[in-house]
Amino acid sequence: MIDLPDRAVPLYLRLSRANRPYATAEGARQRLQDAILRPRSYGPPRWLRRDVHLEVAHDRHWPVYTLTPATGAAPTGGVVYVHGGGWVNQISPHHWKLAADIAAEAGVTVTVPIYPLLPYGSAAQVGQWVVGLVRRSFDTRGPTCLAGDSAGGQIALSATLQLRDAGTVLPRTVLISPALDLTWSNPRIPVVQPSDPWLGRPGGHFFADAWRGELPITDPVVSPLFGDFTGLGPLSVFSGTRDILNPDAHLLVAKARSAGVQVDFHEALGQVHVYPLVPTRAGREAAQAVVESLKIACRG
Repeated sequence: MIDLPDRAVPLYLRLSRANRPYATAEGARQRLQDAILRPRSYGPPRWLRRDVHLEVAHDRHWPVYTLTPATGAAPTGGVVYVHGGGWVNQISPHHWKLAADIAAEAGVTVTVPIYPLLPYGSAAQVGQWVVGLVRRSFDTRGPTCLAGDSAGGQIALSATLQLRDAGTVLPRTVLISPALDLTWSNPRIPVVQPSDPWLGRPGGHFFADAWRGELPITDPVVSPLFGDFTGLGPLSVFSGTRDILNPDAHLLVAKARSAGVQVDFHEALGQVHVYPLVPTRAGREAAQAVVESLKIACRG
């Protein structure tokens, strides 16, 4: 496997203008319009590892994929993985690779919901759907963890809070560069912004305001950082320092630990947003840490 140099990733992101949907509100509007007119494919790539078995069903008219290891012992336990993409971008091959690696190497069944994106989905609607998928996985597969990256991290942590409120404590929730406070009000964001080649507050505000639906932006279903973390199961948090979501990750870790929650915080100096999905040495090592944490927690 060939790893890209760490320094090549920010350069590529800047040259490809990956921040266009986030740098301005107008860029966010254009991205949303493009998503409506030209919806992207969500299917797994054909090159996905062959030792994973794929199935797809439909729930409320939305696809739900399951990935199970095709070799070795029968899988025990489950993971529901919620992909990121700013609530507007479809699941990518990088997400599929990580989901397949979790299934094959952790020996669990991974559920990947293709949830409704903006302008069709909302925080309350999708969060409640994910809660239902986790409960179903508990019933059929045993101990089940939640994982998500970026916008999917917001959905995952909000669902974890809702499950706790209903009496279900997850064995672990893994958050990769999660969106936590959709007010984007952390005073350290402007300090980090010049080094972040990807995200920006103007577009983030636009997408967040659409995603909240009729809920207040500070409702934990929308912004899980405002929730009460007492009684949550363990958390694993991955965050790079060249990511404007990194300051809120620090607040999450401090707040969760003060509430008595076990938190494994993996902070990578100089790494970008969702770096465990990026094909670098640091990304590959972080992805392996994701797999190992889920293998330990979800297989009981």
